[in-house]
Amino acid sequence: MNATHAFRSLAVRNFRLFVAGQIVSVAGTWMTVVAQDWLVLSLTDDSATALGTVTALQFTPMLLLTLYGGRLADRHDKRRLLVGCNLASALCALALLVLVARDAVTVWQIGLLAFCLGVVNSVEVPTRMSFVGEMVGPELLPNASALSGAYFSLARVLGPALAGLLIAGWGTGPVIALNAASYLATVAALRAMRPGELLRAAPPAGRGRIRDGLRHARDRPDVLHCLVLVGLLGVVGFNFQLTVPLLAKTVFHADATSFGLLSTAFAGGALLGALAGTARRERPSARTVTTAALGLGVLEAATGRAPSHAAAAVLLALTGFAAIGFAQAANHRVQLGCDPGFRGRVLALYTVILQGSTPLGALLVGVLARELGVRGVLFGGGVCCVVAALAVHAVGHVRGTGSRPAVSLVKLPRGFGQGDRARS
Repeated sequence: MNATHAFRSLAVRNFRLFVAGQIVSVAGTWMTVVAQDWLVLSLTDDSATALGTVTALQFTPMLLLTLYGGRLADRHDKRRLLVGCNLASALCALALLVLVARDAVTVWQIGLLAFCLGVVNSVEVPTRMSFVGEMVGPELLPNASALSGAYFSLARVLGPALAGLLIAGWGTGPVIALNAASYLATVAALRAMRPGELLRAAPPAGRGRIRDGLRHARDRPDVLHCLVLVGLLGVVGFNFQLTVPLLAKTVFHADATSFGLLSTAFAGGALLGALAGTARRERPSARTVTTAALGLGVLEAATGRAPSHAAAAVLLALTGFAAIGFAQAANHRVQLGCDPGFRGRVLALYTVILQGSTPLGALLVGVLARELGVRGVLFGGGVCCVVAALAVHAVGHVRGTGSRPAVSLVKLPRGFGQGDRARS
């Protein structure tokens, strides 16, 4: 793969600034994910139910509020929204830092702050995802989106590994402090951008209602079937924030360093998957999306049967590769199949389905892990992913949406230019 081609969207100054700030910020976020999980497990004698509850609290606002967050993204200045969201996230991190520094932290306080962060993320995630198109335009959107996945995965590699070392040496306090400071990197990058170079879509007519975005997704069968598959896999397959720490602590009895490295293995595979996605030039087909889902299911099931810590690390790396491959293919198929004027709301729906389904999956994993163990959860989740992929592929084939050419793109807003139409 040609390096110039793979990183071509970095030629856009605003996007370069965005990526630089996000690498620092997301690395800090993943450091705190490890610290938060470690705190919960340490305070509750490795309770899967407690960890599942905290995870559910963090993602429940995604289920309840993200559609409204997408509406805000379509109606308001995305750059300013992102500045406000990152400052609010920094305050949540500072509150947790104070509690840890005073040795007064409890599980309910961690859960409350996780819920507050989830509220912020319900606005930040759809805004950030739709903001990528404003920075680079539709021609570079697949590449920029893949690079966004790459920096996210890179940060997920660096964050857990560094967090494991810091927790082992100095406890969770320094990890949380670094995360609080890291949000300022994104704020600084956003403030340094040139607003005049952003390719903003025309504001939605009228009030830009949420149901208009839902109707837009419903009327596009190719988008709708992809969203259904994302939802199914979100519940049964995308619970790695819960299953990876449980696998590390309850199956392999890992210390803090090994705990972080197992998460790093998953993230390393995801990074390679994201970099592979930078070669994409056009909208992926339905078959590409379902094939990625099948691969994810097979590898996740195999991880549940890993005989050793080393084997689990290898399989988690492969699973991470498949997971980001599926998520990016689904994201590109949805994002490049909708009108840019609805993009914030449709991506909010995508986010609700993928991440908002996490509370359901987290609670389910917490219950099933007590009965089946985390190995059974991973194996069963993988099998369910395979079944879901085959079922959605069969429905799409019967209705003619899996193999027919994608419907023609709707009219792009003034300012993008006819030559910049994304290909379907």
